[in-house]
Amino acid sequence: MTDQTSREPLYVVPPPFLAPEQLDRLVRDRQITTVMVAVPDMQGRLKGKRLDAQTFLDRLPDGPEMCRYVLATDLDMNPQPGYDLTGWHDGFGDLRVVPDRGTIRRLNYLPRTVLVHGDAVHRDGSPVEVAPRQILRRQIERLAALGLKAKVGIESEFMLYRHTTAQARRRGYQGLTPVCPHNLDYALDHPVALSGFFDHLHDALRAAGTPVEAIKTEGAAGQIEVTWPYEDPYGDPMRACDAYTVHQHAVRQIAERHGMVATFMAAPQTGVGSGMHLHVSLWHGDEPVFHTLRPSELPARLQHSIAGLIENLPYMGPLYAPTLNSYRRFRPHSFAPTNFSWGHDNRTCTVRVTGHRTHPHLENRVPGADANPYLALAATLASIAHGIRTEPKLPEPCTGDAYHATEPLPVPQTLDEALTDFANSQLAQEAFGSRVVEHYTRAGEIELAAVKDQVTDVELKRGFDRA
Repeated sequence: MTDQTSREPLYVVPPPFLAPEQLDRLVRDRQITTVMVAVPDMQGRLKGKRLDAQTFLDRLPDGPEMCRYVLATDLDMNPQPGYDLTGWHDGFGDLRVVPDRGTIRRLNYLPRTVLVHGDAVHRDGSPVEVAPRQILRRQIERLAALGLKAKVGIESEFMLYRHTTAQARRRGYQGLTPVCPHNLDYALDHPVALSGFFDHLHDALRAAGTPVEAIKTEGAAGQIEVTWPYEDPYGDPMRACDAYTVHQHAVRQIAERHGMVATFMAAPQTGVGSGMHLHVSLWHGDEPVFHTLRPSELPARLQHSIAGLIENLPYMGPLYAPTLNSYRRFRPHSFAPTNFSWGHDNRTCTVRVTGHRTHPHLENRVPGADANPYLALAATLASIAHGIRTEPKLPEPCTGDAYHATEPLPVPQTLDEALTDFANSQLAQEAFGSRVVEHYTRAGEIELAAVKDQVTDVELKRGFDRA
């Protein structure tokens, strides 16, 4: 008989990232032939180049050049005027993307391919201030100046439909069939096709060094939720956001292979909303700042963090709700907040205090699925840091249905309203700098202009033969 104790495990967890010397060996052995060098754009999408693997190694650490418009455009990647970074006024010059050599990861759903996240820099090597990774890095540094670091876990919600991308496009993205016919929230009896998608996604994310905590069906037909742990090493803020971009890329690629199409719109259908919830805890060295011996009492820094979020998130809308569609999600009894309230384990609030009784953490529930994770988290950390520095008064918690609360400030109802608040926010100017505020205000203005004069299907249905 075989010695059971000497049997190798059925599944070996791969190392999370490849060192450059490991990549070099894999390239020599022709196991890796392509390196995708990517920078997250303003929407949080991975943009970059597919490089021959040996060319990539020969160029390290310089990285490839890309047109600066990749960080100064719109959703459709159209060149746009009005950005200080680049435009027709300077001929749309290049920036350089310096590979982050700590992020070389294999993508098992793309043959012989690795992905590397990079940082956008100017020709003189200085960081591009408006790049999402740099914006988040600045807030991490501001927390570090207070002797603190954050650990982050992200919840992703998205929709899956039984169509390929091409089929959905031909339908005008209307009348799509969800992968499951009704609410399967917390269900374990998933359709076979959906179970296959789950298995494929689970393995792909694990192989890419972003193992999930859980995958589940959510409250709308065809809605999926994926969550990641925020324990070390996965909870590092930059690593968590990088993982989210890998997840989005993997979801779209794997869905297509399963004859499905995914969307990360905040409100993909009337009455359906998808969020991106950010779970945050603070640490001083190895000590949890939010730890308490008395569960009935919130530690002072937890109180200040909540108060900072309640006071400042109202003026950060474009960083966590960047499109017109984002604001269709904020509806009563939708599990998306409609005001800036907080409560203990209360999913009707913007800020939910949750976790183990003696180890609570914060959940920011206001970002939508269409948010850029780096920007939404930067807004969260900036608000927390401001609260710790200034110690604003903490409002009373909401103990019931926050949708009926009248004291908290309401969530902006439109992108136009949110842009005005953001552009005039003293905290935004202080935390991000005027260039960042102007850049993302301009992005919002372009989004508004793109659709404000468009006639919608609802207008046609209601008025075509009635007006």
